[in-house]
This record gives sequence, C-alpha cells and structure tokens, in this order.
Amino acid sequence: MPASVITPPGLTLQEGVREACDRVIQLLLLNLQKLVYNRGAPALADSPPRPVPFLDALKSHVRELCVETLRLERKRFLWQHQLLSLLAVYSAPHCATDALFFLLTLARTQEELALATQLYAVLSSCLTDLLPATVKTCVCQIHAGRLPEAQMAQLFRNLALVV
Repeated sequence: MPASVITPPGLTLQEGVREACDRVIQLLLLNLQKLVYNRGAPALADSPPRPVPFLDALKSHVRELCVETLRLERKRFLWQHQLLSLLAVYSAPHCATDALFFLLTLARTQEELALATQLYAVLSSCLTDLLPATVKTCVCQIHAGRLPEAQMAQLFRNLALVV
C-alpha cells in the first residue's frame, strides 16, 4: 500500500480507520452532489446559482483527476470518478467534454476505458449534445497539435472500441 498523508511509508491503517475515512468521503461526496444538482438553472429574475468553491478550484485540474482515477487504486478510483462526474456537471459543458477527452486519450486497458463510458452514461442523462461536443473537443485537440503521436493513436484506438 502506498504511503499517504495519514501514514508514513511502511505503516498500514487499521481497517476501522480506513472504513471511517471512506464513510467521511462518501458523506462529503453526497453533500457535493446535493450542492451540484440542487443548483438548477436560474430564471432571468433569479440570482445566479451559488458557487461551490471546492469545485471551482478543481476546474483547472481535470486532467490530473482523470490520471489519478485511471490508476484504479482500491476504492479511491470510485470516489474520484464520482468527483469527476460532479465536477463535469457543475462546470458543464467544458469540464464534461475535457474529462471524457482525457479519459479516452489516457485509458490503456478495457477496465480504464470503461470509466469513460460510465462517465458518459452519467453525464448524458443531464447534459444535452454531450457526444458531439466531446467529438469536437477531441478534434480540436488533434488539430491544435496538443497530443503526442502515441496519445493520438491511443485516442483513435479507444474511440474505435467505444463506437
């Protein structure tokens, strides 16, 4: 098990501590979910939806969150994937398409690629035109020359697998 901020290298957590931490994370994610999905679209007379500073701060870290999610570590990838979906809904449409683009580009195994299709399934239920917007993001990244050749080839392989 890798070292964390809780334990130095070589020490392990007691299972009760691990379960308590997992429970706290689940409660935090539930609270974030309520904040994201209860925002709604404001009418013209309404004030804008309340910001969620934590998610606002995460917007610039979508790629890093995707990379960490793809590591598939223990239960961690489950809550990272949930956090990624909440961030994508909160900061739609750009974070949603960016997250799908990064997952499609960086996934190297079927299990990792499944995270992209699972994210798409969650997001497509609440975001319209997600597929065309994601394809547009992929094409824009390719045309801008931002992808190394190996990542571009991986993106094409993964797109062929999901289509």
